[in-house]
Amino acid sequence: MTYEQITAEQHDAVLVLTLNRPERLNAWTPHMSAELGHAIEAANDDPSIGAIVVTGAGRGFCAGADIEANFKQNLGDGEGADGAAAAPQPPTVRQRDWVALCRESKPLIAAINGPAVGVGLTMVLPFDVLLAADTAKLSARFVKMGLVPELASSHFLVARCGWGAASWLALSGTTVLGTEAAQMRLVDRALPADELLPTAMAMATELAGNPPPQVRWIKELLSQNAMESDLREVQRREISALHQAYASPEHHEAVRAFMEKRPPHFR
Repeated sequence: MTYEQITAEQHDAVLVLTLNRPERLNAWTPHMSAELGHAIEAANDDPSIGAIVVTGAGRGFCAGADIEANFKQNLGDGEGADGAAAAPQPPTVRQRDWVALCRESKPLIAAINGPAVGVGLTMVLPFDVLLAADTAKLSARFVKMGLVPELASSHFLVARCGWGAASWLALSGTTVLGTEAAQMRLVDRALPADELLPTAMAMATELAGNPPPQVRWIKELLSQNAMESDLREVQRREISALHQAYASPEHHEAVRAFMEKRPPHFR
């Protein structure tokens, strides 16, 4: 499929999705979101793809929601029926639950090459691996726009950074560079810009070499058990998934490969 606001290129078992509005620093639009969702769902249905990398074209990753495209038409200068100024309306909501899609998807790696602001940051917090250029600028600056965090980012910020750092990021709306973001665990690694995409591709290739069903089951376990306080329930879920794994052809192939002293072939 041909996209308008993203590009999709497959490199062996890795799909690279690039946000492609460089003239607007890849600012988010509902159309971009729909294309991303479609591309990820298509990749999940394609057995030749094992992992997905998302990055941005030009010098930006995603500079937040495109204010002009998403809000200007809603602000207007008219009045409501009671004579009061009409309240601005939020942009069109996604038809697909983005967070659920990310957590149910094949492995997702974000290669944050430039500014990742507002939704440009929160859209990748549910990903499996976050890499950032050391000079990239990241900000959950919703408060600066009179808004609050979305896409479950009030959960993921705390899960990634801890209470104190998450509170500072969300309450101040401050901007941090990639190096500081890595120090506070907002991202997993900060890298020189020229090493960012090659590192993301190498990590995605490694993940793509693992058995696809097991990768998805592990992601599900991490999603379900990360905040679960009942350890018996944690183990119940793990045992249920283990029964599936033991019966799978991927497990049988891994055992045969081990006995035959060769690499396993899962794809």
